Amino acid sequence: MSYHTPVLFQDCLDGLRLRPDGTYVDVTFGGGGHSRGILAQLGEKGRLFAFDQDPDSARNAPDDERFTLIPQNFRFIKNFLRMYRAIPADGILADLGVSSHQFDTPEKGFSLRFDAALDMRMNPAQPTSAADILMNYDEANLRRVLREYGELSEAGKLARHLINVRSDRRIDTTGKLMELIQPFAKRGQEHQFAARVFQALRIEVNDELGALKSLLTQAAEILAPGGRLVIISYHSLEDRLVKNFIRSGKFEGEAEKDLYGNVHVPFHAVNRKPIRPDDTEITQNNRARSAVLRIAERNKE
Repeated sequence: MSYHTPVLFQDCLDGLRLRPDGTYVDVTFGGGGHSRGILAQLGEKGRLFAFDQDPDSARNAPDDERFTLIPQNFRFIKNFLRMYRAIPADGILADLGVSSHQFDTPEKGFSLRFDAALDMRMNPAQPTSAADILMNYDEANLRRVLREYGELSEAGKLARHLINVRSDRRIDTTGKLMELIQPFAKRGQEHQFAARVFQALRIEVNDELGALKSLLTQAAEILAPGGRLVIISYHSLEDRLVKNFIRSGKFEGEAEKDLYGNVHVPFHAVNRKPIRPDDTEITQNNRARSAVLRIAERNKE
């Protein structure tokens, strides 16, 4: 079983508009599929820096002097690239979400398929797991997580139920959680409902949207004019942030104007409509089905 099948592989490489002597950053290294594709097109003077907070990814690092793996969350991208004198960069690639390896490793607790510890930490050194959230958050906070990150209309009732249950027993495995949430799902939509609950907890555990906002903001400071930002999202919460930031330089609202009414935004969209996998790729890799690729180019000052 492969560690992770890279999604929209060629579209990502084309979107980066790779130069043989360029400096590029893969902020979600994972199995290294996209990174190996980038290295194949770089010359001797090209450089590739990769980020991944999951220590398991280190086993996939290529033995290549042009490549540097940084075992950190990509929210620290600017500090580390500055340390390596890699600013300005010519392209940044992000394949957001959970890797196939993480989904397929039961003890990580990301998958609905296994009864395992309710962990969901992409970085196992983080102090807070999904079980910790379920056992320690108050009702208001738990409701917020389920409503904002799972977009669940039943968030209030479900949060109250989980609070009541935990007073008698621990909710510390995926199996226990699945059992508790099933009565709240509409008939025939049990799997989709559970997936949203798991998504909500995973986003909260890893502060995924906060990290994405930080990446986007720093990308505007890291990329050289004409540099490319290539991002694959897997759900509407991520994609909305990416789309809004490319359009307006903000995560909410319209772009700001100067005293003369001119709009200044750091990026412009390269693809007006998002790129999605075709039927062939989805058939070969079912996890690609929800992927949305957006490509942006850094504007000149």
